[in-house]
Amino acid sequence: MRAALLLPGLALLYVLALIPFTPGIGDLRKAKAATPSVVLSADGLVLAEFKRINRQWVPLAKIAPIVVEALIAMEDHRFYQHHGIDFARTAAALVYTLSGNTQGGSTITQQLARNLYPEEIGSAATVTRKIKEAITALKIEAVYSKPEILETYLNTVPFLFNAFGIEMAARTYFDKSAEELDVLEAAMLIAMLKGTSAYNPVLHPERALQRRNLVLAQMARRGNLKPTQVEALAKRPLQLDFERQVEQPGLAPHVARQLRKWLIAWADLRDYDIHADGLVVRTTIDSRLQEAANQAVARQMAQLQTLADARRKRGEERPMLQAGFLALDPRNGTVQAWVGSRDFAKEQFDHVSQARRQPGSTFKPFVYGAAFMQGLGSTTTTLIDEPVAISLPGGEVWTPSDATPPSGLPMTLREGLVFSKNTITAQLIQKLGPTRVAELAQAMGVRQSKLDPVPSLALGTSPVTLREMVAAYGTIANGGHYVEPMLVSRVEDRNGVLLEGFAPIREAEPAMPRPQALELVNVMRGVVDEGTGAAIRQRYGISADVAGKTGTTQENSDGWFILMHPQLVAGARVGFNDNRVTMGPWGPGARSALPMVGEVFQHALRERWIDPGAEFDIPRPRPRQREEGEQQSQSQRPQDVVRNIVDVLRRIFGRQQ
Repeated sequence: MRAALLLPGLALLYVLALIPFTPGIGDLRKAKAATPSVVLSADGLVLAEFKRINRQWVPLAKIAPIVVEALIAMEDHRFYQHHGIDFARTAAALVYTLSGNTQGGSTITQQLARNLYPEEIGSAATVTRKIKEAITALKIEAVYSKPEILETYLNTVPFLFNAFGIEMAARTYFDKSAEELDVLEAAMLIAMLKGTSAYNPVLHPERALQRRNLVLAQMARRGNLKPTQVEALAKRPLQLDFERQVEQPGLAPHVARQLRKWLIAWADLRDYDIHADGLVVRTTIDSRLQEAANQAVARQMAQLQTLADARRKRGEERPMLQAGFLALDPRNGTVQAWVGSRDFAKEQFDHVSQARRQPGSTFKPFVYGAAFMQGLGSTTTTLIDEPVAISLPGGEVWTPSDATPPSGLPMTLREGLVFSKNTITAQLIQKLGPTRVAELAQAMGVRQSKLDPVPSLALGTSPVTLREMVAAYGTIANGGHYVEPMLVSRVEDRNGVLLEGFAPIREAEPAMPRPQALELVNVMRGVVDEGTGAAIRQRYGISADVAGKTGTTQENSDGWFILMHPQLVAGARVGFNDNRVTMGPWGPGARSALPMVGEVFQHALRERWIDPGAEFDIPRPRPRQREEGEQQSQSQRPQDVVRNIVDVLRRIFGRQQ
């Protein structure tokens, strides 16, 4: 008698011992309300959702009723009568299994338990796994209603080809929503539940057809279809409209990718799950500016790629040009647009924050800024435009040159930067010392990349990121005060309750005295008024107060352009991933990178996303004032005729830098 009671008692104890190793009620409630975290633009547009799997959750009301009928008929016809475990079906399955005909006796609720908690329950064909599954099913029935169980099940079941849930399955195999599925399509998808690979209609159409017809027969047996209907339906072939469902990259995929890493770390410290807790990350991205940047990059890259392909010999591999674009508000560092590559689907490498390339002449403003800080005036200090030879340690001699021969005439520092003269810039860094220039560049925003304090630093030979350069130009536009670029403004819970805010830094870090920063802005206005960036005025018709700089590296391997406005700074870089591949005559920054920046600024000013009337805090000379100044200068200089001719030639050929 005691022995007879001992065995059931031990079995009961074993079951009770397993309860702590199954999901708790709290976990089940959390799974019931699981919501992926979402990333929003500043104006409320969804940029990304952080989901564990490729699934779109749809409510039961948005699933065709015939799907539910097929599911219950095939998998669990007493679904509404049991409380998670169908003891009659379990006993029958046990008898069949002991007789050598293995059968499963799991209810829909038990299957859901496996789908929701594969790690906790496991997949081994053991008694322990079945007990855990049964315990979890009972808990699910205590927390979920029957309709909620059906909805959760149909939204979590896998269907192969990276399709999870009935909605993605309907789109993958039939190119329609779950709400539009007909009886044959519903039967086919339910048929796959036995084994998504074994009964996949794409991989095994004949086997899938037989299984589909079995589902139809079960539906007739349970009263969902008439036998005559099944006879007619079973004769019809599979009619698939198969297409793999690829998650769309979104408006700012590189931003989403970067924020995913950041949010995981943020959530781990605070015990949140980014895939289930429905966090809302509000970014500083302006969706209008981001869309304009996406289009500008795509358009310019398509044109340049055509030119690049034309240069390749037939049969040669055609490398893809790449680009990065970044725009931010210099007043508070908020990032407005971020394009990390021309096509995220093909290139996830981020050319804004990851790619380090030589910035060319876009680095020169740091040299001139350091000069202004040392008391050298932009219009009063002159250097001779002559050949330069600078001795380096080890006996080497550095001889920088320009596209045009030296004129032998004196040039002001303003002219040296406006017309991007290498000879003048090289002499200037020799006077200042490379260390002083490197320190200023770092203070202004070039803070992650290593700058080699050598004379050639003046011409941008130390590789940097576009993010650093745009941030540094933002410092110039912000009166010499550096603000760390920021992407996230706040994180909220699913109900809109603020969890953490990230306010822009109002009192930014001083990097350069304001008077000298404004003087640098004033000089860089000349780059777009009359220098290498003149296309901003001439081609894009931008009359607003802007200043900028082009940059081109040796043999046109990289093209840069950065433009500043009191409310927006934007920059772009173009080049091949392999910097040994050059771009040819269309590679200078004025031709390769400037059009993207110019197009975005054109949109922003036309649509008044930024104020066309905003001015830097230093008066800019009007065209008539410049003409009068030139006339006065000509009357004062004895070499006026020669100098004017040289200036014309410089302006024609110098813009190619």
